[in-house]
Amino acid sequence: MGGTMTAESVEHQVEWPVPPQDGYTVEDLFTLPNLPPHTELIDGSLVFVSPQRRFHYLAINLLFDGLRAALPGEFSVEREMTVVLDDRNGPEPDICVVRADAVTGLDQTRFRAEDALLVVEVVSPESGSRDRTTKPHKYAAAGIRNFWRVEQDGPTGGLFVHVYEIDPLTSRYVHMGLHKDKLDVEKPYPISLDLTAI
Repeated sequence: MGGTMTAESVEHQVEWPVPPQDGYTVEDLFTLPNLPPHTELIDGSLVFVSPQRRFHYLAINLLFDGLRAALPGEFSVEREMTVVLDDRNGPEPDICVVRADAVTGLDQTRFRAEDALLVVEVVSPESGSRDRTTKPHKYAAAGIRNFWRVEQDGPTGGLFVHVYEIDPLTSRYVHMGLHKDKLDVEKPYPISLDLTAI
């Protein structure tokens, strides 16, 4: 009796979309049905996000609140919104600062790279390579002037922030500093933030 299989015991099979020969486009990212939340598009491939760790959540909250507290009226701070870099790349930075006039309403799903002044990535174990190499390279090539990479200081430590600015001659990011206890920067606008508050 234990060896028979009934219709009720067959597990539901997940049907994954078959990628087009040339990869997905940004429009596919916004029109494919049933994609998991926070799916990104990198080089025409869909990237699914792993469950968020508490450090990731707290770091985003700390930086988001700090960026908003000092925000000039001509900018807007956005959380986990797609930034369209080109037809085959639509990453979703953890935080971005955009021009306020690029905000179109509550149903908005994306921003253009040219509207972003800062993108922030909080590194997770599963996203480390993308956050340290792939995404910064693509953000710089798209002309986004400022990039912050946020990491945890050891398994039980607080956070530290690597600050980068674009070099207009090479279109690559230049490391401008590592901030551990306090973040003090002038770009994209003056910000002073206690990083120990996490």
